[in-house]
Amino acid sequence: MKQVDKINTDNTDNKITFRWTFIILPVVLFFISLILTAIFYQQLPTQVAYHFQGDSPDKWLNRGAFVAWLLIPQFFFTLLAFIVVRLVLLSARYWPAENKLMRRLLPVMGNMIALPQIILTFAMLDIFLYNAYEIRMISIWVFTTIIMALGVIILGVFFFRTIREARRQRGKTHQE
Repeated sequence: MKQVDKINTDNTDNKITFRWTFIILPVVLFFISLILTAIFYQQLPTQVAYHFQGDSPDKWLNRGAFVAWLLIPQFFFTLLAFIVVRLVLLSARYWPAENKLMRRLLPVMGNMIALPQIILTFAMLDIFLYNAYEIRMISIWVFTTIIMALGVIILGVFFFRTIREARRQRGKTHQE
């Protein structure tokens, strides 16, 4: 009996509960997109310019369709982040109890989905500003390159820190 109780205790100690910090960036970016839409929607013309050749627009779309085409992916990216984290949490019961590395990976896995959301939010803001005030920001490809480079740097730092910690844990295990 005592052995069964010990197994159950270890299993509950290993259980990780869902935290909003695991998906905070996708959720925040989704709400920023909603707020931007609420602010700019009435200021947009009925036909929204969404594609540009240089600084002049060459493709237009109905205002409602344009907003839907930008908000629906934001919602699905947020939902995807939630699903990824929930699936990882479901698999957590099979992790070794001492595995703290996977606990550190959860926020990265859930929030990494924010990278394309950042680019979509920027594109949305750029198009809203052009159609409402005829203001253009930097080119989307320049912004995308900057965001992807920052993402690679941040993920690289995280990756190397995780490898270093795993080696440290392995070294402690071998010493015991």
